[in-house]
This record gives sequence, structure tokens and C-alpha cells, in this order.
Amino acid sequence: MSSKTARAPRTLPKQGVRPSGRTGYLVTALVAVAIAGPLGYVFALPDASQVAVADMREAEAKRDVQQIGELTSTAKTTAGELNGVLAGLAEVLPRDGKPGSRTAEPAEVDGWKRVLRQAVDRHADTPSGTTATNVARAGFRSAVEAMAIAVDTYAAGRGLPEDLRQPVLDLADRQRSAAVAAWSVAATQLDQINVDAGKGHQHAYLTGAPEDGGIPADTLPEGTPGS
Repeated sequence: MSSKTARAPRTLPKQGVRPSGRTGYLVTALVAVAIAGPLGYVFALPDASQVAVADMREAEAKRDVQQIGELTSTAKTTAGELNGVLAGLAEVLPRDGKPGSRTAEPAEVDGWKRVLRQAVDRHADTPSGTTATNVARAGFRSAVEAMAIAVDTYAAGRGLPEDLRQPVLDLADRQRSAAVAAWSVAATQLDQINVDAGKGHQHAYLTGAPEDGGIPADTLPEGTPGS
């Protein structure tokens, strides 16, 4: 009986060494970060429309600051001229049912008309700006136009017979008061938009007829920041 020959053990092919679960997780995470990093930066960048909107808003803000400065200078110039007209009208127009203390001379009335024509022309320009600035600009324009009408009404009434004169002068007085009220609202709006623009308080109020009931200026010095 022949003896059995012992077989050599079969050698299995070597398998690649598989990383442990912890090591595999770390490798996967590092790869994800390496890929997501640049992509996340790209995704965070504003697109062309966002950049255009931001540029447009920046340009609008700069334009508005410039327009506020120009309007403030114009309003202060006009206020200084109107104060002289108002002081004269306060003497010739009726007040509280009482007639004026005097009658204006033709040359004086012509001077008032000239001042108002210049004021109307000065405030006729209406460039487009922000809503707040447009409101102030429109208020000043309406005020000087109403003041010009008041002067024209007085000029028409002063030459009428006495029995017809008083109603016309009363109308001129009402128009004058409406003009002062409109100006004071515009001046208050102008003061606020200057504060909002970082220029501080700026006063272009009328002082020639304080008894007309317009909104007075605040007591803060010009340039004072705040609300």
C-alpha cells in the first residue's frame, strides 16, 4: 500500500490592504474639502447683475449728495432774497382784518416782481434725484411760484378803487401765507435730507415774516449731526 504524499499548502493571492473605517473617513473628508473649497469661493462671488445693482446704488448715492448740496445753496440764496420781499409785504398787506400800514410804491413792487422772477427761474430746474430730494425741490418751486402770484395780486389790487381793493389785498395776504407755509415744509425736508446725507443740519428757512405761521428752524447750529 503506497504512502500518501503530503500536499503543500495552497498560497492565496495577496489582497490590497484596505484602510480602516476611521482612515477612510478622513481621506474622504479631505478630498471633499479640497474640491469644495474652490467651488465654494466661486459660488460666493456676486454675479454680474448684483455687481451692476451695487454700482448703480453707489452712483445714485453720490449723485444725491451732490444734488442736496446744490439745492441747499440755491434755497439759501432764495431765502435771503425773499426775506426782503416778505418784510415789505408785511407792511402793505392787511393783517388780522386791519389794512397795511402803507402802500408800496410802483418801483418797490417792480423790485419784488424782479426778485420773484429770478427765484422762479432759479427753482425751475428739476433734475431727477431720490424721492426725498425731489420732494424738497418741488416744495421750493411751488413756494416761489405762490409768492410770485401773491406779489402780482397785490400789484393788481393796489390800483383798484377802495371798495374793490380790500378783497384783492386779502387774497394776496392768503397767497403770501400759503407760500410761506410751503417754503417752510420744503426747508424742513431739506434740513432732514442734509442730516441723512451726513452734512448735518442746514437751515434755509424764511425769517422775513415770522408771524405768517411757517415752521421755524430748530435751534441747532448748522452742521450739527443728528435727527
